[in-house]
Amino acid sequence: MERAGLDGIDQRILSELTKNARVPHAELAGKVLLSRNAVRQRIDRMERQGYIQGYTVVAGVETQDFVSAFLMVYRKDRMRGADVLSELRAIPEIVLCDVLSGDFDLIVRVEARSHGRVQEIWEQISALPGVTNTVTAMTLSNVIRRVSQ
Repeated sequence: MERAGLDGIDQRILSELTKNARVPHAELAGKVLLSRNAVRQRIDRMERQGYIQGYTVVAGVETQDFVSAFLMVYRKDRMRGADVLSELRAIPEIVLCDVLSGDFDLIVRVEARSHGRVQEIWEQISALPGVTNTVTAMTLSNVIRRVSQ
Protein backbone atom coordinates (compact mmCIF):
# COMPACT_ATOMS: atom_id res chain seq x y z
CA MET A 1 0.00 0.00 0.00
CA GLU A 2 1.45 3.36 -1.05
CA ARG A 3 1.53 5.95 1.75
CA ALA A 4 1.67 9.62 0.74
CA GLY A 5 4.76 11.46 1.96
CA LEU A 6 6.93 8.36 2.27
CA ASP A 7 9.63 7.32 -0.16
CA GLY A 8 10.35 3.75 -1.24
CA ILE A 9 12.81 3.10 1.57
CA ASP A 10 10.29 4.29 4.18
CA GLN A 11 7.71 1.99 2.58
CA ARG A 12 10.11 -0.98 2.82
CA ILE A 13 10.92 -0.16 6.45
CA LEU A 14 7.20 -0.08 7.30
CA SER A 15 6.68 -3.33 5.43
CA GLU A 16 9.44 -5.04 7.40
CA LEU A 17 8.20 -3.62 10.71
CA THR A 18 4.70 -4.86 9.89
CA LYS A 19 6.08 -8.37 9.49
CA ASN A 20 8.19 -8.14 12.65
CA ALA A 21 8.02 -5.03 14.85
CA ARG A 22 10.96 -6.31 16.92
CA VAL A 23 13.41 -6.62 14.04
CA PRO A 24 16.77 -5.15 15.14
CA HIS A 25 17.74 -1.90 13.44
CA ALA A 26 20.97 -3.48 12.19
CA GLU A 27 19.07 -6.31 10.48
CA LEU A 28 16.53 -3.87 9.06
CA ALA A 29 19.36 -1.68 7.77
CA GLY A 30 20.73 -4.63 5.80
CA LYS A 31 17.33 -5.29 4.24
CA VAL A 32 16.85 -1.68 3.06
CA LEU A 33 20.54 -1.00 2.30
CA LEU A 34 21.02 1.86 4.78
CA SER A 35 23.10 2.32 7.91
CA ARG A 36 21.60 1.35 11.26
CA ASN A 37 21.61 5.01 12.31
CA ALA A 38 19.79 6.09 9.13
CA VAL A 39 17.11 3.44 9.73
CA ARG A 40 16.69 4.59 13.34
CA GLN A 41 16.32 8.23 12.21
CA ARG A 42 13.70 7.27 9.61
CA ILE A 43 11.75 5.25 12.17
CA ASP A 44 11.90 8.15 14.65
CA ARG A 45 10.63 10.53 11.93
CA MET A 46 7.79 8.19 10.92
CA GLU A 47 6.78 7.89 14.60
CA ARG A 48 6.70 11.71 14.94
CA GLN A 49 4.68 12.03 11.73
CA GLY A 50 2.18 9.40 12.87
CA TYR A 51 2.95 6.72 10.27
CA ILE A 52 4.05 4.48 13.14
CA GLN A 53 1.67 4.91 16.06
CA GLY A 54 2.73 2.10 18.30
CA TYR A 55 4.02 -1.40 18.62
CA THR A 56 1.79 -4.13 19.88
CA VAL A 57 1.68 -7.82 20.65
CA VAL A 58 -1.19 -9.89 19.33
CA ALA A 59 -1.22 -13.14 21.26
CA GLY A 60 -2.43 -16.34 19.66
CA VAL A 61 -5.88 -17.56 20.64
CA GLU A 62 -4.44 -20.30 22.81
CA THR A 63 -2.45 -17.82 24.91
CA GLN A 64 -5.07 -15.12 25.36
CA ASP A 65 -5.87 -14.88 29.03
CA PHE A 66 -8.03 -11.77 29.04
CA VAL A 67 -11.74 -11.29 29.23
CA SER A 68 -13.45 -8.81 26.99
CA ALA A 69 -16.72 -6.98 26.90
CA PHE A 70 -18.53 -4.48 24.75
CA LEU A 71 -20.16 -1.54 26.48
CA MET A 72 -22.76 0.43 24.60
CA VAL A 73 -22.79 3.90 26.10
CA TYR A 74 -25.53 6.51 26.07
CA ARG A 75 -24.32 10.09 26.56
CA LYS A 76 -26.40 13.06 27.73
CA ASP A 77 -25.32 15.16 24.76
CA ARG A 78 -24.33 13.08 21.75
CA MET A 79 -22.53 15.89 19.95
CA ARG A 80 -20.76 17.54 22.90
CA GLY A 81 -19.55 14.52 24.82
CA ALA A 82 -15.81 15.18 24.46
CA ASP A 83 -15.37 15.01 28.24
CA VAL A 84 -16.58 11.39 28.21
CA LEU A 85 -14.22 10.54 25.34
CA SER A 86 -11.21 12.03 27.12
CA GLU A 87 -12.00 9.94 30.23
CA LEU A 88 -12.28 6.79 28.10
CA ARG A 89 -8.90 7.48 26.47
CA ALA A 90 -7.31 7.37 29.94
CA ILE A 91 -8.42 3.77 30.60
CA PRO A 92 -5.71 1.48 29.17
CA GLU A 93 -7.97 -1.58 28.93
CA ILE A 94 -10.20 0.17 26.40
CA VAL A 95 -8.93 -1.06 23.05
CA LEU A 96 -11.69 0.35 20.85
CA CYS A 97 -14.14 3.22 21.09
CA ASP A 98 -16.34 4.14 18.14
CA VAL A 99 -19.07 6.75 17.81
CA LEU A 100 -22.23 5.11 16.47
CA SER A 101 -25.34 6.12 14.65
CA GLY A 102 -28.64 4.73 15.93
CA ASP A 103 -29.68 4.07 19.49
CA PHE A 104 -26.27 3.92 21.18
CA ASP A 105 -23.80 6.81 21.16
CA LEU A 106 -20.58 4.84 21.69
CA ILE A 107 -19.40 1.25 21.54
CA VAL A 108 -16.42 0.51 23.76
CA ARG A 109 -14.41 -2.71 23.76
CA VAL A 110 -12.69 -3.54 27.01
CA GLU A 111 -9.98 -6.21 27.29
CA ALA A 112 -8.98 -6.84 30.89
CA ARG A 113 -7.32 -9.51 33.01
CA SER A 114 -10.45 -10.39 34.98
CA HIS A 115 -14.21 -10.01 35.15
CA GLY A 116 -13.66 -7.93 38.26
CA ARG A 117 -11.58 -5.42 36.31
CA VAL A 118 -14.25 -5.24 33.58
CA GLN A 119 -16.79 -4.47 36.33
CA GLU A 120 -14.53 -1.73 37.76
CA ILE A 121 -14.26 -0.16 34.31
CA TRP A 122 -18.03 -0.43 33.82
CA GLU A 123 -18.58 1.29 37.17
CA GLN A 124 -16.08 4.02 36.24
CA ILE A 125 -17.78 4.65 32.88
CA SER A 126 -21.29 4.52 34.35
CA ALA A 127 -20.32 7.13 36.95
CA LEU A 128 -19.03 9.66 34.39
CA PRO A 129 -21.08 12.89 34.48
CA GLY A 130 -21.86 12.76 30.74
CA VAL A 131 -23.09 9.13 30.71
CA THR A 132 -26.79 8.42 31.15
CA ASN A 133 -26.80 4.63 30.70
CA THR A 134 -24.77 1.64 29.53
CA VAL A 135 -25.50 -1.83 28.20
CA THR A 136 -22.78 -4.45 28.57
CA ALA A 137 -22.20 -7.65 26.59
CA MET A 138 -19.44 -10.03 27.69
CA THR A 139 -17.51 -11.76 24.92
CA LEU A 140 -17.84 -15.54 25.09
CA SER A 141 -15.24 -16.39 22.44
CA ASN A 142 -13.30 -14.87 19.55
CA VAL A 143 -14.17 -16.46 16.23
CA ILE A 144 -12.37 -13.99 13.97
CA ARG A 145 -9.67 -11.60 15.15
CA ARG A 146 -7.82 -9.56 12.56
CA VAL A 147 -5.26 -6.82 12.98
CA SER A 148 -5.86 -4.08 10.42
CA GLN A 149 -2.90 -2.58 8.64
